[in-house]
Amino acid sequence: MSESTITVRRLTALSGALRVGVGLFALAKPNTLVTLWVGRVRPQKSSAVLGRALGARDVAIGAGTVTSAFSDQPVTGWLVAGGTADAVDALATVGSWRRLPRVRRGLVLAAAGGSTAAAAALAALVAWTEGTGR
Repeated sequence: MSESTITVRRLTALSGALRVGVGLFALAKPNTLVTLWVGRVRPQKSSAVLGRALGARDVAIGAGTVTSAFSDQPVTGWLVAGGTADAVDALATVGSWRRLPRVRRGLVLAAAGGSTAAAAALAALVAWTEGTGR
């Protein structure tokens, strides 16, 4: 494996680890995550369900990304899955723009859009360094 491939795989593993961290936060504090995104939801039991679902999604995608990156398995599928999930989050935010808290909606859109772009960039780097994009 070339030095550039190793570097890209380490970056990919780091992105997966960050996603696991966000997911674990959502599992531990589901109402906080939902409140950051959409504002207060009543009853809180409803927001906890959504927060935990999002958290589990991110833990699964992140763990798959990290595992694949360190075991020399294909990682592109995990990057596409994460980028797609984040793109849907961004589109959902735009679709509900007027109903979301003013400052938070911009932050969520920036985070989801940035994560989508990062996943696309990493997938392109993986393709380039591993010979599938040349």
